[in-house]
Amino acid sequence: MPHTDPASLPIPAFADVAALSAQRSARWRPGLAAQQGPALHSELFASSREGGGAAAALAFALDDIRHVPRAEGSEARDRRSVLWVQTREAARRVGRPYRAGLPHALQGRVIHVLAEKAEDALFALEEGLRCRDFAFVLGEIAGNPGALDFTASRRLTLAGERHGVPLFLVRLDAARDLSSARMRWEIASAPSPAPRWNPQAPGAPRWRADLFRARAHAPGEWVLGEGGDGLAAQRPARAADHDGGDTAASWTAGLRQRPPPRRA
Repeated sequence: MPHTDPASLPIPAFADVAALSAQRSARWRPGLAAQQGPALHSELFASSREGGGAAAALAFALDDIRHVPRAEGSEARDRRSVLWVQTREAARRVGRPYRAGLPHALQGRVIHVLAEKAEDALFALEEGLRCRDFAFVLGEIAGNPGALDFTASRRLTLAGERHGVPLFLVRLDAARDLSSARMRWEIASAPSPAPRWNPQAPGAPRWRADLFRARAHAPGEWVLGEGGDGLAAQRPARAADHDGGDTAASWTAGLRQRPPPRRA
């Protein structure tokens, strides 16, 4: 096969490459699902001491649902169920979902699956991604189990993209390993803003979010929180980036149901 000198290619070909490069380097922002569709496989690395990983995953998912394109003239809300899969170890570390503490839009729609092992959780996640009756799938897996290798991650990516069901996989106390996830985040709780009316009340939830790998976006850092119409993002100030990061989101604690303490 004859070799083609890149310099001999027509100029429009290079222009297309430049346009693609510019698109891939665009910064992420809330509401991108309206233009690009939701990211169908995201991983969120979070500490089990804060419990903010699932809260941030729910915020991402609800932001996508608000902005996903719908059929023209359709005003119907997405009322599909949500699949939430946990390993037993993940539930031991951060607790199970607590229905009354969930965002109002999700109360009564969550199907919870408690898996004994990571292999069982991965099976449940993949089966959930094959069901278009789910608005999205949320998973929580602790550590770096051998079952969650690149091959297993690739299977989840393909299942989500084939059936159009987004997956938000929370990696609790895990090291960054190989993955085919389209977006990979490091999540930590951030100080809540002061309440407007009652200074003694808890503030709105906020997180420090570090996008360290993405297929279509440049890496970046944001402070995320609930805005007037949904998720809002601000670029953090360098001086305040690590200021008081132990404050949990206001409904992070509420969405969990802690297991009762064991008796001696």
